[in-house]
Amino acid sequence: MSSPVPQHRPRVDTLPFRALTPERMMKVPIITATFWTIRILSTTVGETFADYLAVNVGLGPMVTTGMMLVLLAAALVLQFRSRAYTPWIYWTTVVLVSIVGTQITDFFTDTLGVSLYVSTAVFTVLLAIVFSAWYAQERTLAITSIDTVRREAFYWAAILTAFALGTAAGDLATEALGLGFLLGAIIFGALILACAVAARAGVSVVATFWIAYVLTRPLGASIGDLLTQDRAYGGMGLGASLTSLLFLAIIVVLVIREQLLVHRHGVQVKGQGVPGGRLRDVVWAGAGALAIVAAAGTATAFHPAQPAPAASSAAASQGPLGDLSSFQMIVDDVNTKIEAGDLSGARTRVKDLETAWDSAEAGLKPQSPQDWSTMDQAIDAELTALRADHPDQATSLQASHDLQKVITSLQG
Repeated sequence: MSSPVPQHRPRVDTLPFRALTPERMMKVPIITATFWTIRILSTTVGETFADYLAVNVGLGPMVTTGMMLVLLAAALVLQFRSRAYTPWIYWTTVVLVSIVGTQITDFFTDTLGVSLYVSTAVFTVLLAIVFSAWYAQERTLAITSIDTVRREAFYWAAILTAFALGTAAGDLATEALGLGFLLGAIIFGALILACAVAARAGVSVVATFWIAYVLTRPLGASIGDLLTQDRAYGGMGLGASLTSLLFLAIIVVLVIREQLLVHRHGVQVKGQGVPGGRLRDVVWAGAGALAIVAAAGTATAFHPAQPAPAASSAAASQGPLGDLSSFQMIVDDVNTKIEAGDLSGARTRVKDLETAWDSAEAGLKPQSPQDWSTMDQAIDAELTALRADHPDQATSLQASHDLQKVITSLQG
């Protein structure tokens, strides 16, 4: 009597598309420490990269947003066409959703002038609508149930709205409460930990997950600002470029590990354990966090805080936004070039103003949001005048004079 031939179950990621059962077709990762680490770091990387394209490269917010939308659409096509969870595709999509979600909120706030109170309320309602439609169609909001195309569509709609809400709510909390970078990171981090404790205590896992997911956006922004901003603004002075490279390196390492585990263990479905073991997952995520702490400590050790330079006048140190003399110097240079008829040189020099102003936004805006907005609008007016297809000297000069008056008024 012949022995039965052992039946080997094929790996999920090698099955034909039509052979995939709803239970097997998991398109999102298991929620682990690595998941939360990559999620938080991707917030800073995405936002910094978008700012780099818009300001440093000079593409501007509209072109940058258009590019990001195209890239997001392409990433979503790859994500929906993939037959199972593919880490590099999934996390690329998350980073792009992070960028677009942030830019949507910034467009409402900075371009249309919509109050953060209004935008926070609007995105809260939109997220509630997405969840309501999702539950009405599927009768579940569980993350472990993202195993059909329709559920995945609801999932990404919720992710995008959550990013936008996190940006608006985070900015609102930071500005309304005047939170510094460190305090903001501590508060948002504590709230996320509270969600984890609540889930352990029996509170809805779905509700606590999405609340924590929204909070990761302001937490990531607070950590990023704490590391990148100049010491004069309460940061650690690591710089945007170095911080972004560090975060990106950690993300790449963790995603590569996730990709290798998928190939080694197959796609994890609901009910299965963490690939590679939960303890190892925590160790890898913790190692990423320690790398950030070590980099911040090194930056502090090699670049100790310098005593604040004496203000050029008493008024300069008492302005609502602090000492604006560095911006004043650039504006004076731009004004001199315009008066001399060197509009090309003025356009080149005004880019330095744009870069410096955007880099200092996280440190200046919470000090006095209304005054920051006043100066931001004056800077935008000068940028618009000098970057017109055919810039006019009189218009550019008027915009420059208006900006000088705003700075003078803010300096007392």
